[in-house]
Amino acid sequence: MDQLVTCVSGSENVLRRRDLPSICRLERVDDPLYTFYATQALAMRRASALILNSFEELKAPILFKLGSIFSKIYTIGPLHALSNVRIKDDNPSTLASAKCSHWQEDKRCITWLDSHPSKSVVFVSFGSLVALTCDQMLEFWHGLVNSGKPFLWVIRSDSIVGEDDPSTTLMELEERVKDKGLIVSWAPQEKVLAHSAVGAFLTHSGWNSTLESIYAGVPMICWPAIADQQVNSRCVSGLWRVGFDMKDSCHRSIVEKMVRDLMEDQREELMKSMEVLSKTAQQCVEEGGSSYFNLEKLIEDIKSIHLEKL
Repeated sequence: MDQLVTCVSGSENVLRRRDLPSICRLERVDDPLYTFYATQALAMRRASALILNSFEELKAPILFKLGSIFSKIYTIGPLHALSNVRIKDDNPSTLASAKCSHWQEDKRCITWLDSHPSKSVVFVSFGSLVALTCDQMLEFWHGLVNSGKPFLWVIRSDSIVGEDDPSTTLMELEERVKDKGLIVSWAPQEKVLAHSAVGAFLTHSGWNSTLESIYAGVPMICWPAIADQQVNSRCVSGLWRVGFDMKDSCHRSIVEKMVRDLMEDQREELMKSMEVLSKTAQQCVEEGGSSYFNLEKLIEDIKSIHLEKL
């Protein structure tokens, strides 16, 4: 599984077999799921343009390859940041994340963060879809506690699978946490990542979370589960070098080591890469930046298409 995949243009020396999404691990080429994805990929060639939630400097090799297929590519990310810049409103209730959240945010976590020193807290969230078994939850808990770092952990009401009464397990975890950290059902992620107390993000490597972390300048520990998360986590570690890839295992010893490495031993090295990438992401969405410009161009091109049809 560690063998390099050399047939993905733009990522020849980055991706390993274990970094490919599950769709690439099917046993039969005539599997209906594979057929669906292959059909959709071929259909993309009929599009007149691609609109991507990314920025040019982040994925230049891939964009170069895509440019040979699509005559127009609009990179307008990070979308959450570009949206906030366009709104030009400092009211937190207008943040992009606040308008698209399907879960009730627990705002007390911000007050809790206010009581902690700069870059001392590990933020843990596996997004809105990923679920864990009770055993996995306990491995993460032990690893976090053993690291000695305070943590803010988002555990949704449907985060635990394989239990007759997951609420009991959640209550036990909350009881165990006590002074070591804080568990909430959902958090205003954009605000949390921007908080001065947050020094690391233990994430499922969803694309939105990855971009939000890069924009905020918070290095990541990645535990991917599905879809694009496998590739994203590899890019975080092997390509951009702004975090660690923990795929395939969440044993408490690995969790503890990666938290300690990120918060202490290898922090300086990771932050050098992250500061450069974060600054680039912030510049992209400001007026005159590549994503800001591409959105303007996209709007004008849509207007032109409309006028041509009149």
